[in-house]
Amino acid sequence: MKQHNDISSCIYAALETYFKNLDGEMPAPIYDMVIRSVERPMFEVIIRQAGGNQTQAAAMLGINRNTLRKKLVDYKLV
Repeated sequence: MKQHNDISSCIYAALETYFKNLDGEMPAPIYDMVIRSVERPMFEVIIRQAGGNQTQAAAMLGINRNTLRKKLVDYKLV
């Protein structure tokens, strides 16, 4: 079922396009591809909105600061 918010609509459309463009080829691991595609820009925007304050950014995200720090390192954002 299609969601009715901007983010899920964008993801839905991107996945539909992805599968159309495969032209019968086997897809990449979808879950990891989608998560990495969504997480990095989310962390970039949130850390910018928090003025670089990782504690505030973690609170905005509803995650532990250590988890945020690990993700920022993984994505080479620090």
